[in-house]
Amino acid sequence: MSLADSLVNLTFAEITAMAGQLWWPFFRISAAFMTMPFLGNAHINNRTRLLLALSITLICAPLLPPMPAVDPVSLKALVLAGEQLAIGALLGMCLQFLFAAMAMVGQIMSMQMGLGMAMMNDPANGVTVALLGNYFLMFTTLLFLALDGHLVAVDIVVQSFARFPVGGGFDVASFARLIDLFGWMMTAAVTIALPTIAAMLTVNLTFGVMNRAAPSLNVFALGFPMSMMLGLCAVLLSTSGLPAIYAELCHQILAEMRLMGGN
Repeated sequence: MSLADSLVNLTFAEITAMAGQLWWPFFRISAAFMTMPFLGNAHINNRTRLLLALSITLICAPLLPPMPAVDPVSLKALVLAGEQLAIGALLGMCLQFLFAAMAMVGQIMSMQMGLGMAMMNDPANGVTVALLGNYFLMFTTLLFLALDGHLVAVDIVVQSFARFPVGGGFDVASFARLIDLFGWMMTAAVTIALPTIAAMLTVNLTFGVMNRAAPSLNVFALGFPMSMMLGLCAVLLSTSGLPAIYAELCHQILAEMRLMGGN
């Protein structure tokens, strides 16, 4: 029998099974790509992200376990699609916490230096952030890509089909772990910004003592530029040690992703 005859004799169930081997993984992978910070921002349009997700799906589909046979126009198919979207978005949101922590570091440092009014538009995420927040966000994004974190993240998304097979449901405790990452994000941001906070607190205390000792001295005219200069020095010192700290944070968040969706 020729290939053309084989294709003609395919039943609806067989066609559905063949399409499902690509369709259901595509839902999960595309949802993860839509929520990952380095792929889900405005610099990459939706068509490019969907094409990238489709490419990864075509590569990984032969390696994935068999997909369940589901009628594509049934209510079960709709629930199954929502389940895959939820799992993919859950994995992508883990990385959002990592990058949000870095933006928070810049926000905290800006407020301590008196640069809280220096805001700029972030076209990638469509929000207004502090100037230093955007600096730390770009710096750590380049670090993440240099550490091949994006490749590990994609690998974890593909491995999630072994732990959470399509149609097998998923552990609700994963959402509880995602909520716990809020506290992890705050802790990471304050830990990185703590040296700068301590330095600026010392500077402010020094100018307070000077104001009490010499009331005629215009501390406000002197304090603002000095605070900015010393704050920038503290930021440079913090940046020099940031790669090692950030690498550890990347390992922690990728480990959380493995616990949620990997093996």
